[in-house]
Amino acid sequence: RIRPQLAKEKIEGCHICTYVLPGEPQLVLGKDKAFTYDHVFDMDTQQESIYTHCTESLIEGCFEGYNATIFAYGQTGSGKTYTMGTGFDVNIEEDELGIIPRAINHLFRGVEERRQTASEQGKPVPEFKINAQFLELYNEEVLDLFDSTRDIEARKQRSNIKIHEDANGGIYTVGVTTRTVTSAAEMIQCLKLGALSRTTASTQMNAQSSRSHAIFTIHLCQVRVCSPDNDDNVTDNRLANSSEINEFETLTAKFHFVDLAGSERLKRTGATGDRAKEGISINCGLLALGNVISALGDRSKRSSHVPYRDSKLTRLLQDSLGGNSQTVMIACVSPSDRDFMETLNTLKYANRARNIKNKVMVNQDKASQQISTLRTEIARLQMELMEYKTGKRMVGEDGMEGINDLVHENSMLQTENNNLRVRVKAMQETIDAQRARLTQILSDQANQVLAKAGEGSEEIGNMIQNYIKEIEELRAKLLESEAVNESLRKSLSRASTRPSLYGGPGGSFSPALLAPEKEASDVIEMAKKSLEKLKKKERKKKKRLQFKDRTLCIFPVFFTRARICRQEGSDHEEGEDADGEEEDFDMAGDETSDDSDSDELEEKENVQADLANITCEIAIKQKLIDELENSQRRLHTLKQQYEQKLAMLHNKIRDTQLERDKVLHNMGSMETGTEEKAKKIKVEYERKLSSMNKELQKLQSAQKEHARLLKNQSQYEKQLKKLQLDVTEMKKTKVALMRQMKEQQERNRVTECRRNREIASLKKDQRRSEHQLKQMEAQKRQQELILRRKNEEVTALRRQVRPVSGKVSRKISLPEPLQEPSHRATPGRMNTSGTSAVNGARSSPVRMGSTYLSRTARAKWQSLERRVTDIIMQRMTISNMETDMNRLLKQREELTRRRERVSRKREKMAVEGADADRSLASLNEELESLSANIDYINDSIADCQANIMQMEEAKEEGDTVDVTAVISSCNLSEARFLLDHFMTMAISKGLQAAQKDSQLKVMEGRLKQTEINSATQNQLLFHMLKEKAEINPELDALLGSALQGGKQQRIHTVSEMLVIENPSLCFSTLASDLMKLCGESRPRSKARRRTTTQMELLYAGSGDPSCESPTGDFSVPLLPLSERLEGSADMQGHALGQTPDREQTVSPSALSARPVGISGSRSPTGTERRLLERSPLSRRKVQEKGATATHIPAPTHTHTLPLSTAEAKTKGSDHKSIGVINPVTAPKNNRGAKLQCVYVAEGHTKPVLCVDATDDLLFTGSKDRTCKVWNLVTGQEIMSLADHPSSVVSVRYTSSLVFTVSTAYIKVWDIRDSAKCIRTLTSSGQVGSGDICSSVRSLSIPPGESQINQIALNPSGTFLYAAAGNAVRMWDLRKFVSTGKLTGHLGPVMCLTVDKLANGQDVVLTGSKDHHIKMFEVAEGAQGSISSSQTFDPAHQDGVESLTVHGDVFYSGSRDYYIKKWDLGSKQLLQQSVSAQADWVSALGVVPGSPVLLSGCRGGLLRLWHADSLAPLGEVRGHDSPINGLATNSSQLFTASDDRTVKIWEAKGSLEEGVH
Repeated sequence: RIRPQLAKEKIEGCHICTYVLPGEPQLVLGKDKAFTYDHVFDMDTQQESIYTHCTESLIEGCFEGYNATIFAYGQTGSGKTYTMGTGFDVNIEEDELGIIPRAINHLFRGVEERRQTASEQGKPVPEFKINAQFLELYNEEVLDLFDSTRDIEARKQRSNIKIHEDANGGIYTVGVTTRTVTSAAEMIQCLKLGALSRTTASTQMNAQSSRSHAIFTIHLCQVRVCSPDNDDNVTDNRLANSSEINEFETLTAKFHFVDLAGSERLKRTGATGDRAKEGISINCGLLALGNVISALGDRSKRSSHVPYRDSKLTRLLQDSLGGNSQTVMIACVSPSDRDFMETLNTLKYANRARNIKNKVMVNQDKASQQISTLRTEIARLQMELMEYKTGKRMVGEDGMEGINDLVHENSMLQTENNNLRVRVKAMQETIDAQRARLTQILSDQANQVLAKAGEGSEEIGNMIQNYIKEIEELRAKLLESEAVNESLRKSLSRASTRPSLYGGPGGSFSPALLAPEKEASDVIEMAKKSLEKLKKKERKKKKRLQFKDRTLCIFPVFFTRARICRQEGSDHEEGEDADGEEEDFDMAGDETSDDSDSDELEEKENVQADLANITCEIAIKQKLIDELENSQRRLHTLKQQYEQKLAMLHNKIRDTQLERDKVLHNMGSMETGTEEKAKKIKVEYERKLSSMNKELQKLQSAQKEHARLLKNQSQYEKQLKKLQLDVTEMKKTKVALMRQMKEQQERNRVTECRRNREIASLKKDQRRSEHQLKQMEAQKRQQELILRRKNEEVTALRRQVRPVSGKVSRKISLPEPLQEPSHRATPGRMNTSGTSAVNGARSSPVRMGSTYLSRTARAKWQSLERRVTDIIMQRMTISNMETDMNRLLKQREELTRRRERVSRKREKMAVEGADADRSLASLNEELESLSANIDYINDSIADCQANIMQMEEAKEEGDTVDVTAVISSCNLSEARFLLDHFMTMAISKGLQAAQKDSQLKVMEGRLKQTEINSATQNQLLFHMLKEKAEINPELDALLGSALQGGKQQRIHTVSEMLVIENPSLCFSTLASDLMKLCGESRPRSKARRRTTTQMELLYAGSGDPSCESPTGDFSVPLLPLSERLEGSADMQGHALGQTPDREQTVSPSALSARPVGISGSRSPTGTERRLLERSPLSRRKVQEKGATATHIPAPTHTHTLPLSTAEAKTKGSDHKSIGVINPVTAPKNNRGAKLQCVYVAEGHTKPVLCVDATDDLLFTGSKDRTCKVWNLVTGQEIMSLADHPSSVVSVRYTSSLVFTVSTAYIKVWDIRDSAKCIRTLTSSGQVGSGDICSSVRSLSIPPGESQINQIALNPSGTFLYAAAGNAVRMWDLRKFVSTGKLTGHLGPVMCLTVDKLANGQDVVLTGSKDHHIKMFEVAEGAQGSISSSQTFDPAHQDGVESLTVHGDVFYSGSRDYYIKKWDLGSKQLLQQSVSAQADWVSALGVVPGSPVLLSGCRGGLLRLWHADSLAPLGEVRGHDSPINGLATNSSQLFTASDDRTVKIWEAKGSLEEGVH
């Protein structure tokens, strides 16, 4: 079944790659892949038609005790659930019901019909019992969908349902809920209940994808009256009794409705986590099903093992595949070329399944089976008894059974008879040929004689030839009749010399036995007479045919007559008389046939038809007579045998009685005999006598039975004759009906083809008419526009009538004033009363001519305008086609590369030779599918090229014919009119092009200005760094590396990448670096300063909010310079709340929180110009004054900072207190500690769960559903990122983008522009624009998603890795797309970290609840599912909670309280700490600038370890609550805890000797 195209596929431009041949069950995929099935349903097929063709007969078979199965197979989203009807919608139409609801209604309708029929016929009403089961196969576990007590999470546990096999090979399940139903509504309710419990989820290919295989089973049990199998039961003694006894049979049947989950490719569905595991399980089950189908359907594998036990799906369906079931498979496919590979594989799958042969039998209980067996035995015994009666089987003298010799003799005689008939026919043909040759010779001789005499002609020659022919035929007949008469006379003489067969009355025959014999002979006589009549009638018909036909039939008639006469003994004389009469009749027939020569041709067809019917009837009756005669002879022989045996027994009884009397007499006379001896002899003889009497009774009963059978024999023969006639008629009717059906099918096919052609032509006409209609509508709108413009001009002219000058008067009096009033106003002014009468008289005809000429010119202009529009549309169409062709070319290139990879893999596997057969077969199949897909794409490319060429040719023809003809037919006035309109059109188009050019130049100018600004600021930066390098050795080293090219190249590259979106990004980063290196602080300017610092000169425009460059809309034209200066100054003043000329100085550290851009399209404002004019000397003085500020000022120090828009938004929307970073005074007893807490960030209302930091920014995530951004320079909270669905469990920052994690979502925030959420990423790989998750607090995870525990960025910031469930999802941040996932863990991934190898690959280290740590190597551009390259052993004893990398080694902390050190190069465990913490190791980090490892635990303690030896260096009480996160920057440590604070730590001196 082919489903219709989806709206998404139509929007994406997918083409239909399937075609169904009309009237044939054949499907063509692509160009030449043809598949034939029992039924093929196209896209427009309704559900009713599918049910009628596929399922209706299966339901009827269930009532007869046959099992049935119907299952749907196909890729995900191909319509399987819709076809089967297991997915229930709220408002489903009646005609959209699937197979299962229709089958249920049909089943209960059939039950009612059978009950009603039985009650009408007076028979016992059959009893029905119907049960239902609904199973789900989820991840290879059988689940019961009817189990209402089952928990939602129970599907993750092992199932208690067992699968067993009974003694007959049938499959049944134990532990499944079985529901007994009594109505269709009740069963549909059960089906709905199970369907709602079924596992579904959303993927990229299907919004409601079935994630499990569903099997809905109906068990039908019925008890009904046995129906008689055949007519032989009439002879059964049981049924012969008057009181009829009803026998009952029990039939059972089961009907499986299987809705398979769709086969899917993880690359296309984008499934991860549980969805990916489900997809793998689904594909494993379908692979096992495919192996079973291959083993059963492939003729070369039929003798091999069938792997039913590879999967529970195939085990449950063992009956349906090659077993006792009628099975229908519905292959559901997609018509789109995007799914070409999946469709081809599905069709191959179904083609293999079509070769399976099932062994179907009726399911009866043991009593019914025994009754059926006994009936079969009775029928066999009745047949054997019939053979005894007819004499075919007999008992020999030794008591052994055997076949009668008469049967063998009869078969031999029949064979000999057939051979003789063939020989006679051949001889007859030879005689006919010789006779024709003799006739020709005689006629030639007669013609020669006549020719010599001069009297010959063609007519005379033909007449002579006919006469000679007839003479020869009559001579042959005469010879034949004489020979027959001679044989009859001989047989008569032989018969008269021997006694008659029935002459003497048999002494042993009783009158009762003679009656049936006489009756049989009467029947034979009547049949012979009827046969003679039919033969006479046949000869009469034959006489009317041609001579050749008549001569062919004469000899067999006489042969038959002679054989009949030989069989008869007493009626030979009558036979001779009949022969004589027939000969006379034949002669008379010859004469009449000579006279009625002309009527033969007209009646020939009717006569031939009658002759055929009569010949058929003769053959049947002849056969019947032969059978009756044989039966008569066998009965006679059998009767003689019985009589002989009966006489012999009578003699034996008589002899025995005489012997008994003699013995008794002797015993009485004997004096010496004792009484005991006499009794013994008496008993022995009595016993012999009783046995003989019993034998006599048996023989007498057999004799009676024999007499009764003789009496019924004629009745059987009549029935046999009638049945044979019925069979003959049925065969004739069948042949006629088959011929009629073929003709009707051919007519239907022709009609269907014609109708399809008509539909195609009508669609073409409809498209043409729609196109014409659109053109006419456009023409109408244009005419209405022109008419409205003309009316407005006429109204204006009437309103402005005044005397015109002489020049205008002369123009009006010219013969061709054809300028359009809308474009030339002066010709439109009419003469007033001041004009002469002559001019007034002239103006009227000129106006009429002008109107006429302008109308024709307007018509030509409209035609030209339409032509121009058509040309534009054609070129647009060609452009679209070229785009489509480019897409196909890319697709072909990708498939070609994929095919080459598969070919190389196959060659490599062939060389290795390991597990070659199965792997090579799968690779060959994949290669074949890829080749077919490439061929289809090649055909599509060829079609595109042909269409483009056709469009080009049509365009050239249209250009040469249409435009040239219109232009050549214009006169001067029309040419002026057209030129005027073309000028207007050219001006408007040029204006549009100029506007586009100006917009392009604006964008180019902004880009160049941005580049200039970037270069200038880089130069300023390096000049300033040179000045500072003398007193700062670290800065000197940094500058030296930058001068070598590395640092400069990196900064320049980053600025080039980011300057287009927001040029201030790289500058704000430079500002933060500068603050760190130079120790600059925000100047404390109480009053207006006339000097500026280097920082302010470098970022002169950064404090101006109006300087932000537009991010996407460059369509606004550039203002003049003066307007831009005024506008920027006004905006600056309004934004800062001060006058425009008031100078504001903002530190770069504040700007780093909210970077703003320097617009590349504006000149410096007046303030900036003054700043640029300041001398470097004054700059240096101010800089030196401000250099004494501390790194983080005390909170008591107040500032008048202008708020960024993000801060203003936070303050305006949230009335809670803004967080601050407060300094911490070290206690007296701890002042000598080398690791000291210097600051505390407070502001969260709930525990802080995660932390991330740069040198000037801090990011914290909390349970209060917010992520706060802090400025480490000012000590203030900059912004709060809110509206998370639950706790923020992880946060990361890179290049102005903040990534926050809550439940199954990753929010991407752009903190450059009002801190808005620009993307939302989900754990399943979906990407949403903006904030798509709900802002309401929600702890539940949507279906198909997984909890994300942690995220990490690679060192370059281009890839994001998210630990979701037991896998890690990969994201390409350059495109914001999911590229795949890292799989291999059995438990949830709790932590991960990323590093980069020397070859540029990302190394991802993951720790999981399954106690294992795995390493993944991710190459550039890697996609799909990537497995781990290393699993580190030995594993931890509990779940891994934290990881950190330090050079070539990394450290792992676990819930087992231990820390382990691993080598990345050798992948070996180097060291393990001794009892690391008193609780879980929840956080790890390396102290900046020291080879010291810092660990935090749930108890709040911070412990220090030597990075090389893992020797403990001491511990510090970090927090009073559990430590949840740890982060570092270049100089500080940050710890997040449940006490709602983040502490900032600094190392005072070297920590290698210990903390204190």
